[in-house]
Amino acid sequence: MNKPLFAALSALAMTTGAAAFAQAEHTLVFSSWVPPTHNINAQMLPNIIAMIEDATDGRVTGEIRMGIAPPPAQMDLVLDGAVDVAYVFHGYQPGRFTSYKLVELPGVETTAEAASVAYWTTYESHLASLDEHRGVKVIGLHTHGPGQLHTNTPVADLAGISGLKLRMPGGVASEVGTALNATGIQVPAPKVYETLASNTADGVMMTIDSRQGFRLTEVAPNYYEIPGGFFRGSFAYIMNEDVFADLPEDLQTALEDKVFGEPISRMSGAVWDEGDAFSIQLTKDTEGNSITQASPEDIASFASVVDSVTAIVLEEVNATGIDADAALAAFRSALDAQ
Repeated sequence: MNKPLFAALSALAMTTGAAAFAQAEHTLVFSSWVPPTHNINAQMLPNIIAMIEDATDGRVTGEIRMGIAPPPAQMDLVLDGAVDVAYVFHGYQPGRFTSYKLVELPGVETTAEAASVAYWTTYESHLASLDEHRGVKVIGLHTHGPGQLHTNTPVADLAGISGLKLRMPGGVASEVGTALNATGIQVPAPKVYETLASNTADGVMMTIDSRQGFRLTEVAPNYYEIPGGFFRGSFAYIMNEDVFADLPEDLQTALEDKVFGEPISRMSGAVWDEGDAFSIQLTKDTEGNSITQASPEDIASFASVVDSVTAIVLEEVNATGIDADAALAAFRSALDAQ
């Protein structure tokens, strides 16, 4: 999807919102935990609502509610019926989810759009059988773009990460941070700004688009980038099973055929790619910000970290009872096919 299409979808969501609410037979309540300016709120969720309205001829719409509960509580909100739809970041709940780590592994240069489509394909073929989201309906999966390093003081090379106190979101990012001898601090994304502003951490491993979405240009002006990123975070859109089951069969079919699955996944990844590009330009345009590209020596050194973290993740996912090597191969093959 391109910018004009996203703009059209967003405009549709905003300009027809009142009419949709007036004529809709069903209104889905969406929970969101990122700031209002983040692309999840500014584009992804409005786009999903617009896609739902379009697929159902306006009979189903959505309403976004922000700040109902912190990120780790989103799954339970949906399970309990407090909201109808939410999104979860898998790394915030260690032990509850495991298989997602396969798509978070570094060392692969690709777009968030391609990774998100490949993620959905791999979920259907290899990961769904684990039923890690038991009790809710998974309606989309996506990754963000490459997670990079954002710090309050410059980092000139990979060795400079050793000893830093870094906010890491869990999952593969934390495995990578440990391998690089950083001290990990786990803080939910909405708390990152104040964590950096108070110097509780030296920096964060986080998405590129966070430079805009979480205002990192103000508190982490130094940006260090390695090809493919240090990790690629994993999200799931989830829906209350009873709410879906209560929809008329024709509406269920319309949503399954036109919105859920690959369409949501592809759109979300594409939005993230555009957000990353915007944040890179914002960093270049913001006084006092710097961008450091990993040297060939750093890239070669990081390859051994990729190998060691991949081995750890494969062992962990294999322990869940699925063939992790086959699932990872399927994911990489799906990437190559695009």
